[in-house]
Amino acid sequence: MLRVDGISKTFFAGTVNEKLALNNVSLEMRPGDFITVIGGNGAGKSTLMNSIAGVFKIDRGKIYIDDVDVTDMPEHERAAYIGRVFQDPMLGTASGMMVEENLAMAARRGQKLQLRWGFRDDEFAEFKEKLAKLDLGLEDRLKSRMGTLSGGQRQAITLLMATLRKPKLLLLDEHTAALDPKTAEKVLALTRRVVEENGLTTLMITHNMRDALRFGNRLLMLNDGEILLDIQGGEKAKTTIHDLLDAFEHSGKEVSDRMALG
Repeated sequence: MLRVDGISKTFFAGTVNEKLALNNVSLEMRPGDFITVIGGNGAGKSTLMNSIAGVFKIDRGKIYIDDVDVTDMPEHERAAYIGRVFQDPMLGTASGMMVEENLAMAARRGQKLQLRWGFRDDEFAEFKEKLAKLDLGLEDRLKSRMGTLSGGQRQAITLLMATLRKPKLLLLDEHTAALDPKTAEKVLALTRRVVEENGLTTLMITHNMRDALRFGNRLLMLNDGEILLDIQGGEKAKTTIHDLLDAFEHSGKEVSDRMALG
């Protein structure tokens, strides 16, 4: 479904600030895989996700989504395949537009732009129904401006927008890191439900080892631009935070409290 073949990315090449962010990374995701990704600062997590999304052009290697070579495809064209939720609740939505307008744009992700756009009555009913399932009272706020909502409400809507038209791949970039613990837990529970109900192939970056173990069927640990661990299935179910801390210790990296405990 997603195939990453030997990709590498160096920032500021040839300068004193040269940084090898990804070093010959290969990864294959099966349909329905839910992979959590952890690693210290500078491990390559965000670079990997941004490379898949098309934000960064890789130096070498290939990226395929659903057997389509997207290596040289610009970010806006990859939107037809990818849904994404960012760390910052202010990203991913247009704060000055109404909730219904944001959802209407999401419903047309990957389609050709036209001179006029809007939404039909049946789409409005669909938006209302899906918002009601979030259990946040948002079904009555379709006319509200996105900028008037709380961070948790915005992330919930961004998740809905990213999955409104089932994407080939869902990318979650530390999407609860900016939320308070109670709200983060609610958004994570919503994430699990949306992913499971739609059978979405999902890649989720997190600093929280506990969440990395609780969610998904597979866990990747990145270090210095390489995949240090790839734990799946029954092995993942038996893995503990202590095991992950040991792996970090052997990699020579320090573990922050935020990463260990969230």
